[in-house]
Amino acid sequence: MKLPDFEAWAIFAKVAEYGSFSQAAKELQLSPPTVSKAVSRLEQSLGVSLFSRNSRHMSITQAGHMVLERANRIFLEAELAEAEARGGKVQPSGLIKIAAPTIFGIRHISPILPSFLENYPEIDLMVNFSDSFVDLIAEGYDLVIRITRLADSALTARKLCTVRRLLVAAPSYAASLGGITHPRDLEGQKSFIYSNGVAPGMIRLMGEGVHKGEVYMLSQKARLQSDNVEGFLPALEAGLGFSLLPEFLVSDALEAGRLVGLLPGWHVEDVGLYLVTTGRALRPQRVTLLMEHLIRHFEAPSWRKGKAIET
Repeated sequence: MKLPDFEAWAIFAKVAEYGSFSQAAKELQLSPPTVSKAVSRLEQSLGVSLFSRNSRHMSITQAGHMVLERANRIFLEAELAEAEARGGKVQPSGLIKIAAPTIFGIRHISPILPSFLENYPEIDLMVNFSDSFVDLIAEGYDLVIRITRLADSALTARKLCTVRRLLVAAPSYAASLGGITHPRDLEGQKSFIYSNGVAPGMIRLMGEGVHKGEVYMLSQKARLQSDNVEGFLPALEAGLGFSLLPEFLVSDALEAGRLVGLLPGWHVEDVGLYLVTTGRALRPQRVTLLMEHLIRHFEAPSWRKGKAIET
């Protein structure tokens, strides 16, 4: 009986993780030719190409994607076996690839990364701050942060906290509207619209109190449109319109009085802050540690306390 080429499988998993033969070689402390030969050996044994590569670019093939999960499992099981044999004293190491929405990521993910990196000096992070939708599996991410109402999928999602969305404006603009009590009073008023939303310019408001059970679809009239809502803040605070924005973005301005909430008898449905991973049963220890770090931090979101982020 011929044993599987475990070394080649492990090397293939690391090349796929890093997206580079040379980087995988560096992390594995092997020579680039050794890594390249191991992958070629595996491809010859399987009779398929695992990577498409030329002098400028490398990408994993469909066949490579099909076997990557099992290759990762082989590598992870070997790591766990070594850790158990050594009494669990192996230092967590390796690369974690994550993605997060731009504004939220820079404001609320970046500040809590230093403490994680200090605690685990052998772990490296590759962070993509982008509002574009990323395919967690196809693009090889370990973790993705999403702010949404999450649909069912083959992925695993952990809700970290609720994110409120608030209708806000500068005090001067709110005063110019008078004592408005119904969303229809905002029809025709100039506002700021997030162009990457599911239905840009449409806000579904639900009544409370005397308006309980009532739903109103507010159609916004754009004064300013953007794919980055942080760009609204100067014009918003200058009293040039109103907007619907996430609480984590406007909490400081609300606390300082630069902005105020509109229509207190109405609200927009909350969304969730989710930590999304693949559905695999086993994951590297480094990924689990980062997940735990994020879960602990967002149990009490900093924007709810009105305090600086503590790391």
